[in-house]
This record gives sequence, C-alpha cells and structure tokens, in this order.
Amino acid sequence: MTCHFCKSTAKKFGKYGLKKIQRYRCLECGKTFSDEQENVLDGMYTDLEKATQVINLLVEGVGINAAARIAKVNKRTVLNLLVIVGERCAKLMDTKLRNLHIEEIQCDEIFGFVEKKNRNIRTTDNAVLVGDQYTYVALDPKTKLVITFRVGKRDVPNTVDFIRDLSERVISDVQISTDSFGAYRGAIRKAFGPEISYGTQTKIYSHKSSARYSPPEVVGCIRKAVSGAPIETKISTSLVERGNLNLRTFVRRLTRLCLGFSKKLSNLKSAMALFFGYSNFCRVHLTTKTTPAVAAGLTDHVWTIEELLRAA
Repeated sequence: MTCHFCKSTAKKFGKYGLKKIQRYRCLECGKTFSDEQENVLDGMYTDLEKATQVINLLVEGVGINAAARIAKVNKRTVLNLLVIVGERCAKLMDTKLRNLHIEEIQCDEIFGFVEKKNRNIRTTDNAVLVGDQYTYVALDPKTKLVITFRVGKRDVPNTVDFIRDLSERVISDVQISTDSFGAYRGAIRKAFGPEISYGTQTKIYSHKSSARYSPPEVVGCIRKAVSGAPIETKISTSLVERGNLNLRTFVRRLTRLCLGFSKKLSNLKSAMALFFGYSNFCRVHLTTKTTPAVAAGLTDHVWTIEELLRAA
C-alpha cells in the first residue's frame, strides 16, 4: 500500500467500524489512513446491500413503514433512499431515453393525490402541492418502454410540457393514441406538427356499476382520427392503461382506499421515477421476455437493482 500523503510504503494498521474497514500506517511519515470507501448513496451510512433490499421492497408494492420494519431500518432511512434513488432514476431516464425510433405511442394519465383530495382542500392550503395529482405516462406498446412521464395537475400547462418532452425524445415518425382529454389535441399539434398521425379512443360506460367500488361496465369504444393518417386498428390506449394497473399494484401510494397515499408531492415524484426506472431497466416483462430497455436496444442485459443504483 502506498501512503496517501508522502507516497511511501505503508503497512496494515488494524481495522475499525462495524464494516471492519482496513487502516494503514505509513512507515516514513507515520500517518494513518484507510481505504477510500465507495459512496454510492450520497453519503448515507446505509450499506449497498441493505439499500438494495429496501428498494426491492418499495418497487414490489410494500409501504414505507412496512419496508422499514422488514429491512429493520428507520422510516426516515427508507424515505431518504426513495428520494435519492428516485431523483437518480429520473436523471437516468432523462439521459438514456433520447433519439428513440418508435412506431407507436400510447398516452394516458393515472389519478393520485397528495395529503388530501380536491374536495378537502382549504383556502389556506397550497393547491399546487396538495390535492389531486395525475401521472402522465407515454408508453411504447411494442417494447413496453415508458418513454417519459410527468406528475402534476391534469391541466393544459402540464399536458403541453409532457407532450413537448415526449417530442424531444422521439426522432421517428410515430402514431400517437390518447383518450379524449381535450388538452392533448393542441399540445400534440404544437409539439409534433399538424401532420402527425394522431387518434383518440373514447370509452362508453354504462350508467350502472356492478358493485359499490367497481367501475362501470364498458359498453362501447369510439376510435377517431384527429390528424394525419393514423391506422384505425392501432388507435388504442389499452396497453398504457394496463401499465397503469401495474402502477396501482406495485406503487403503494397509488393503492385506492388505503393509508398509503403520498404526503408530499416530491415523494410522489420520486416514487414514480423509481418505479419507471426499475420497470424499464430491471423488471422482465412477461410478453417480451426481457426488460423494455433491452427490447428497445438501450442496453444489452437485464439490470440488477445494484446496477440501477450505480448507474442512476
């Protein structure tokens, strides 16, 4: 071992800490030092193995408190890991998912809320940070790749920003399908141009529901070409809606009728980024038999959670 200070020879000088980190002493200057420690988690004391366990629990639908009990760590540690890894996954997707050659895109929004629902918002609350929040999702139905997402209110500004970000990631001619939410039309025309192949799918529901908490039955579906020359049989939002079912299942804060809702908007954004990063690079899809990132040619192998932590 070479001394970090005078570059002379150093020998082992015991170990310290729970991780038994090796220390050394220089034979020339007498100073002691230790091996440089890998800092994957931005200075957190949690070791990589424990962090991997916590992240694995979160992406499989376990709540914050339950994850803390199972992994035997503090609740604050779980939340800190969620924020750190979520922000890294957002940056990873922002850099990796560029210059994509995609034939079709399906867009949809999934409902959630922060702290309280809109009907319970008071005049003293910040209506931007609390209340109903939607996650916009753009999916490639062929590879199941989540191209981009955005968390915020279901309004025109967020829709415009979401579609603009989507247009900056795709370099091929695509066909876009959405539901009948009116803000999409102007946003897609502005970002992709008036000749883009774009169609909407509108579902017709019966007025009666089979049970109290069950959605009404779908009795019809209307496909409509809005611009360009979309293939009518490919105008659909079924696969992105199926992906939203995965969100409800594996992101605890989106599970309905439970205590797992988000208390902070920033944590909701981190949770979404973590799930989409994991879903794109780590989770093997049952239909493609590989991850969306491999199917889309973004990587050559299925990533582990540890690889996601290091790369993000």
